[in-house]
Amino acid sequence: MPVLHNFISNKELKKHMLNENKERTTVSFYKYFQILNPKIFRDDLYINLTKLEVFGRVYVAHEGINAQISVPTNRYQKMKEMIYTFDPALNNIRMNIALDDNGKSFWVLRLKVRKRIVADGIEDNSFNSSKIGNYIKAIDVNRMLDDPNTIFIDMRNYYEYEVGHFDTAIAVPADRFRDQLPMVVNMLKKEKHKNIVMYCTGGIRCEKASAWMKYNGFHNVYHIEGGIIEYIRCARQLGLPIRFRGKNFVFDERMAERISKDIISSCHQCNMICDSHTNCINNSCHLLFIQCPSCANKYNNCCSIFCMNHLNLSYKEQIKARLTKNGANANKIFNKSYGLIKYYNTHFKEN
Repeated sequence: MPVLHNFISNKELKKHMLNENKERTTVSFYKYFQILNPKIFRDDLYINLTKLEVFGRVYVAHEGINAQISVPTNRYQKMKEMIYTFDPALNNIRMNIALDDNGKSFWVLRLKVRKRIVADGIEDNSFNSSKIGNYIKAIDVNRMLDDPNTIFIDMRNYYEYEVGHFDTAIAVPADRFRDQLPMVVNMLKKEKHKNIVMYCTGGIRCEKASAWMKYNGFHNVYHIEGGIIEYIRCARQLGLPIRFRGKNFVFDERMAERISKDIISSCHQCNMICDSHTNCINNSCHLLFIQCPSCANKYNNCCSIFCMNHLNLSYKEQIKARLTKNGANANKIFNKSYGLIKYYNTHFKEN
C-alpha cells in the first residue's frame, strides 16, 4: 500500500526545498461541490499529487476542495490535467497562479479532511451556499470602485487587510471568518439598497460570503472572480489601473506578494511605516505581527521583552513555562487583530 503521509521532519524538508534548484510555480484553486467520501477522495489525490512532486496545503470536505500548492514548473501542465480529470466537477477549474513567486512557498504536502473547506460556523441547514452573488471582473471592479452607490467589503482577516486592500474598501472587524459573516450582515443592514462587492485573496471566502448575504436579504451582491489574485492578473494583462494598494498577504512561506509600492501599515512595536509580517521566534508564542528591521534587532525577532527573556531560559524551563497558565504567550502586548479595535471605533462605533 502506498505511503499516504509524510514521515520526514519539517526541518529537513524545508532545508531540502530551500536548496532545491528546480523552478516551481505556486498556484491555488478551490471548488464548492459535493464530495460523497472525502477520505477516499483525499487518499487518491494525495497519491496523484505526490507523484508530481507537489508540495502545499489542501483541504477536502463534503462541500468541496481548497488548495494552495507548489508544483515543479515543468510539471504544471500535467498537474492541471490531472486535476481536471480527477473529478468531473473539477474540469476547467480556475487556477490562480501566484503574482510574486520565488517558488519557495511550501516544502511538504499536507492534505487533510475537514468538516468545511472554510470554517463558516453556519448551522442553518436551510442555507444554500450555491446561491452566490454575481461574479465581476477587473474592469467592473475599477468602475464600481468609483460608484458612490457601491460598498466594497474585504472578507479577509484584519492582518491581511492591514497591509493591503482596495481603495475605499472596508474591513469586517472580527478575528475569524465565522464571526465576520453575522457581523457584516449587521454592519450593512441599512445599506441593502446599495451594491455590495465582496472580495478575498482567491475567491473562496467571498464566494460563500456572497451567498450568505443573499440568504440574509441582500439583493445586489457581487464578488470578484478569482479574488485579488485574478483581479491583479487581469488588470496587468489589460493594462488597467491597479486599484489595490500595498501587499497581498498569502498563507505560505512568502507571507505576501508585493502589488504596489504603497506601504499602508506600520510596525506594531514602534509605529514606523512598515508592512513586513513575521512570527515571534519564541515557539511558545509564535505570534504573527508586523515588525520593522530596527525592532527586529531591538527585540531579537521577538514580539516583546517578555518573549526575549523567555528565550534566555533553559530548554527545560521553556517547556515548563509552556505548560503553565503563565506561559510565554500569556502576556502578549497585541494579537493578530492588533489595531482592529481602533479601526472599528473609527468606522463603526457610531452605528
